[in-house]
Amino acid sequence: MRTLFLSLAVLTLVSFDSLNYKVFDEKEQVNRTLDAWHKAAAEAKAEIYFGMMTEDAIFIGTDPTENWDKKAFQAFAKPYFDKGKAWDFKAIERHIYFDKSGKLAWFDELLDTHMKICRGSGVLVKIGSEWKIKHYVLSMTIPNDNINEVVKIIAPIEDSLLKKILNKG
Repeated sequence: MRTLFLSLAVLTLVSFDSLNYKVFDEKEQVNRTLDAWHKAAAEAKAEIYFGMMTEDAIFIGTDPTENWDKKAFQAFAKPYFDKGKAWDFKAIERHIYFDKSGKLAWFDELLDTHMKICRGSGVLVKIGSEWKIKHYVLSMTIPNDNINEVVKIIAPIEDSLLKKILNKG
């Protein structure tokens, strides 16, 4: 009986450990994917950068008009990549989460950029053995104590944009 109990305990520990290792390994793969994606932009490697996105990927930029499917985002980004350097974002903090299937991951990250600290968030899907970016949102961070100052700057521009958007309906 004691041998059976010890065998079950060891089997449980091994199973639990391999499950933890799988989650850790998947997090590392997602981290590597996102880091390589940012690096490809910094090095203006458009084929690699856009190849790491799903065909139906969406990219949402910091400007309220920047909501692109992959094809439109490629067209927007082409002049930047053609110049030899697109943008250089470096993750300084990242959190990654998975659904129960282990085939869907979502994340948020703080980035060191030319715009200072920005936040990226998005969704990746596992296709075969590769993680691909399906949805990415880039936003600028604004300290709460400075919100009123920023609103004064953007209000005239965004009031006009709001009128256009609301009058479409």
